[in-house]
Amino acid sequence: METKTSNSNTTVQNPVTQYPQPPYPRQEQEMPGTEQRMNPKPDHGETTYKGNGKLSGRKAIITGGDSGIGKAVAIAFAREGADVLISYLNEEEDAKDTEKYITAAGSKAVLVPGDISNEAHCKQIVERAVQEFGKIDILVNNAAYQMAHESLQDITSEEWDYTFKTNIYAMFYLCKAAEPHMEPGSTVVNTTSVNAYTPKPTLIPYTATKAAIQNFTSTMAQLWAEKGIRVNCVAPGPVWTPLIPGSFSAEQVEQFGANTPMKRAAQPAEMAPIYVLLASPDSSYMSGATVQATGGTPTI
Repeated sequence: METKTSNSNTTVQNPVTQYPQPPYPRQEQEMPGTEQRMNPKPDHGETTYKGNGKLSGRKAIITGGDSGIGKAVAIAFAREGADVLISYLNEEEDAKDTEKYITAAGSKAVLVPGDISNEAHCKQIVERAVQEFGKIDILVNNAAYQMAHESLQDITSEEWDYTFKTNIYAMFYLCKAAEPHMEPGSTVVNTTSVNAYTPKPTLIPYTATKAAIQNFTSTMAQLWAEKGIRVNCVAPGPVWTPLIPGSFSAEQVEQFGANTPMKRAAQPAEMAPIYVLLASPDSSYMSGATVQATGGTPTI
């Protein structure tokens, strides 16, 4: 069983060289992508994250919790003492691997596959969480869809609609369904992106949703402040997740993250502590905030 107590690590690492820099091996996958086929494999903190009981007794929902940032957050939450429901589309092998780490930490894992672009499914996620946990303390809206296109003419109306339904509609669906089950002290953490500030012209639907997420977070923080429910978001830069080989060409994957000041992509493990902070009482006066983790890429 994984320990939930902290072990001091006195080793200071250079963040620039902490993880491999591009070029990465050329690779492509069909969406939604799986970590099992990625080279190199992402680091989700499997061997490094040490908990301190910051989320002891908490009950969390994490969308996109099977891989990438969601998986790293699920592992960290479990090692901090939370029970975790992970929502995912259909990546069973990745989800089972995440479940293994949650249960090894002594926490309860609940796996719920399905498409969050569908409002009925979002309601089912919340209902399942309440059934399994009795309440909802933390909602992490993390799952997202993107595809890269060189021309606006290549973006179909169906893709535009699906991207918005997955990335921003689902947040509305889940927050609305979860609200009656969230008590004062509960938290919502949304995943936006550096693209909300510096949008890439090849990711028009995705970047538009990420800007909407930031606005949604700010307005929800105001709306729910008197309820004692905090709402914040994280704006990662490039992160090495299955979304990357699933939505970019092999040539683009090869140089992914090279244009950041740190000259590399982030690993999911580097994002997880931010979500822990925002989900825990340590950030009790933070609401409506966006925490940027961009590898030095300016956002203004």
